[in-house]
Amino acid sequence: MSERAAIKAYLSQTTELIEASLKQSLPSSWDVPLRLRDAMLYSLEAGGKRLRPALVIAAAEAVFNKPETLNAAMPVACAVEFIHTYSLVHDDLPAMDDDDFRRGKPTNHKVFGEAMAILAGDALLTHAFHLIPQAARQGGVAADVALAIVEDLAKLAGAPGMVGGQVADMLGEQGITSIHELEYIHLHKTSDLIAFSVMAGGRIGGATEKQLELLAIYGRNIGLAFQIQDDILDLIGDEIKLGKKTNSDVQQNKVTYPFLIGIEESKAQVERLTQEAKSAVLEAEFIAPDRLLEIADYLVGRDH
Repeated sequence: MSERAAIKAYLSQTTELIEASLKQSLPSSWDVPLRLRDAMLYSLEAGGKRLRPALVIAAAEAVFNKPETLNAAMPVACAVEFIHTYSLVHDDLPAMDDDDFRRGKPTNHKVFGEAMAILAGDALLTHAFHLIPQAARQGGVAADVALAIVEDLAKLAGAPGMVGGQVADMLGEQGITSIHELEYIHLHKTSDLIAFSVMAGGRIGGATEKQLELLAIYGRNIGLAFQIQDDILDLIGDEIKLGKKTNSDVQQNKVTYPFLIGIEESKAQVERLTQEAKSAVLEAEFIAPDRLLEIADYLVGRDH
């Protein structure tokens, strides 16, 4: 089996486990209005790469590759997917990116209306902070580690992180002029949540502070590479594989890496960032680094 086939098999297997856990993550015993529950699950179960939760698990296993690692990491893996899903629901709203389709399906507000989509996003966001303590209650993660993960998530998904990146993106549409402004947007809008994912996995596995710093470098780099690759695929990708229309950035007059530096230089940036990410993982001297290295390479070659 080739390296690419092996990592695809690993991600597929991990995704199946994540999907099963996501289905159980919103307790059926909770008295939640049916319309709200349906709206939450509609977007949560709409598919997707499940990259961020997979990175939580892969990073935890890189540091401490034992059978119990998966059980400890899964609540946090689910939490980051709740956060990611809420951000997509809100991004798609008419006041934001005004998208009609996500992952090949009508966006949440197209099915449930704007008000319910906003509230579903709010509920997904807040439920993430219920899930993280379950890593301590059910997975054996130390309470201080769970607390550190909560702090990381509040920062990296909040005002100085993902939300701040989204704001910069909105303001930038009024006139981005430099690659540095665009990099700021991508680093916060996309990379911060990916950096959180690998750092959270590292914390669960017992990483040292130096290893956490290197995981953050890895996350920021593959996050930025991931977003640049998205910019490239928006121009040259397959609409069926992407599950959304291509050239949407052009139609919305969005400034992207290919717009500023061209497709070939954008591809070179993806390659450089990927190599720097892999170097950080190798420097960390993890017990089982292969999955993180393979995921970095896999993302470079993706077509959707």
